[in-house]
Amino acid sequence: MELMQPIPTAKIVPKKDWIYEVKYDGFRASLLWSKNNIQIISRNDIDLTENFPEILAYCKKIEPILTENLPIQLDGELVVLNNAYQANFSAIQKRGRLKLKEKIDKVSIERPATFIAFDLLRQGQKDYRQTSLKERKKQLVNLFKKLEGKEDMPLQMIKSYENYEEISTIVFYHKGEGIVAKRTSSLYVRGKAHSDWLKEKNWRKIHVFLTAYDLKNGYFQTGIYNHATTITIGKCKHGLSEEEMTSLKKVFMSNGEKEEQKVKLPPAICASINTLDLHANELREPEFAELLPTFAPEDCTKERLELDLAMLPEKVDISNEDKIFWPTKSLTKGNLLVYIREIYPYIIPYVQNRALTVIRCPDGIEEKSFFQKNLPSYAPDYIDYMEEKDKRIQICNQLESLIWFANHSAIEYHVPFQTIDSMYPNEIVFDLDPPSREQFVLAIKASKMIKQLLDGLELISFIKTSGNKGLQIHIPLPTNRLSFEQTAIFTETIAKIVVNAAPDLFTIERFKKNRGGRLYIDYVQHGKNKTIIAPYSPRKTEDATVATPLYWEEVSKNLEPNQFTIQNVVERVKTLGCPWIFHFEAAREQTLTKTLDLIRSN
Repeated sequence: MELMQPIPTAKIVPKKDWIYEVKYDGFRASLLWSKNNIQIISRNDIDLTENFPEILAYCKKIEPILTENLPIQLDGELVVLNNAYQANFSAIQKRGRLKLKEKIDKVSIERPATFIAFDLLRQGQKDYRQTSLKERKKQLVNLFKKLEGKEDMPLQMIKSYENYEEISTIVFYHKGEGIVAKRTSSLYVRGKAHSDWLKEKNWRKIHVFLTAYDLKNGYFQTGIYNHATTITIGKCKHGLSEEEMTSLKKVFMSNGEKEEQKVKLPPAICASINTLDLHANELREPEFAELLPTFAPEDCTKERLELDLAMLPEKVDISNEDKIFWPTKSLTKGNLLVYIREIYPYIIPYVQNRALTVIRCPDGIEEKSFFQKNLPSYAPDYIDYMEEKDKRIQICNQLESLIWFANHSAIEYHVPFQTIDSMYPNEIVFDLDPPSREQFVLAIKASKMIKQLLDGLELISFIKTSGNKGLQIHIPLPTNRLSFEQTAIFTETIAKIVVNAAPDLFTIERFKKNRGGRLYIDYVQHGKNKTIIAPYSPRKTEDATVATPLYWEEVSKNLEPNQFTIQNVVERVKTLGCPWIFHFEAAREQTLTKTLDLIRSN
């Protein structure tokens, strides 16, 4: 089955009558859907249907809605989404290789895949391939309107943009694979015999040295330094001009040492390389950007590689990346910047449009630190703020702002319970604070008791580590439904029920000296303009812990307060998905009838 393929281009030039879409890193496939028969066929004519039972089950479930439209053929991408604009190629690749049904079923629940449709080729008795893309998109939109699906459904329609700059920013912020540009008048042409679809990769530019030339396949081996040790990170062949390639080969042949089918050189020749990512110590789709004759191999380090792959925004003038922020772990400001850049898509929904308080540690977490609520006069004009009397209340609404705060040593990010344009809380939070990390089990016990009460009230709740020694339970609220006065009654009531159930374990006593080794349920902190640590914020702890969203199933005796740090949380999210992915959807769906009854009765 030959599908229409986008033509690679170095840079898309925006044009009238073109649309733009996110390019996802997954399996290109067709969804062939007739009555009682659904198939997912890859671009290479491999039947993938049995590997993606969650998509098959969803289609069967909604088939009665689409009876009049069948048969349907959709062109799209099979993906496992990290976020709305970034797919996890490693995860989808593993799914494609699975053979055992039991394993496939298990993974389909733990990390479900999505079929993102971007074209409609057939519907009913009509073949749409000889109609314009504009008309195909119109029919595709009409088809998906019937589904009225939620954000989590395994069959989705891609969003198209008319503004190239808008989608370019989105793809950069979320580190998506790239952008596809499509002429709206184009017909559906098999293969690449056209100039109507173009693709632009969202390259990461890295710096490496070359250590070997393979005589058999013409590839150059690339490497970096990890301290004094050389690490190989893949190979590269394409991207240089014929003249540059000839010269490079000549250097290796003249100065290198031949070992079997390779000619090796010690680190000396440096190059910048465009790549999509680094996976399992192998560059993905690498291409030479340029040779760097004046670049020192000593500057091609693991730390430099991590910063290069992070794609920090050019607007922010990064400085002192090597400064140690967490001495016990030997973690630097550079490590903080990389973490903040990678976690951006997950943390930004919880800090944007809110007054932001940060804790800054200019010389690391063991030295003097201070709170900052007001935007300094030297801050760049792209950082938003709200004027309040003679103060500028700082607001973090975009990537550049978040990176700027991190570059200015902001380690912790605290936010209030309301947005800047509302007098009402948009969430309720219980802060469960045990006396020490050694008594973390008290937080686990309290959280389960509160969860049981919230379930009884039909409230959807989410949980995270505090990043220090406790747990925090968040209950998202519909817009402008409960006042702070009402939530104060609610939190106090729930807290007292739990304390009365186990007064030897839990307390609402504010003064530490009077708590007697019991866990403190902090409900008083939930109030207007008071703050809580933001989900995914780093903490000022010696082991660089993170306030980490959890799945409720993870809240068990195996949970430890210090197991999530800036070194592993990004990989955790990419591997397991974000436990809070439906947080804002839950806010819209909350049923407050029983909650209001409880508030009125107290």
